Amino acid sequence: MDPDKIIDALTKELAAELKTMSKAKDLETKETHSRIIKNLCQSLGVFFDLMSDMMPYGPDDDLDNEDVPF
Repeated sequence: MDPDKIIDALTKELAAELKTMSKAKDLETKETHSRIIKNLCQSLGVFFDLMSDMMPYGPDDDLDNEDVPF
């Protein structure tokens, strides 16, 4: 599956959960939604960490082929 689609889906789900949590009245429901939000944020973090590991160099870096480790 395309990582961009996964990230988009996770961010949409995160926004929906935040909205739902803001409307929740009792503490138990808010806690449940906060755990879901935490898991979604951790899932997004996995993709962001992966992207930062895969792209250590910016587009303006002047690199020789020797400098790239792969």
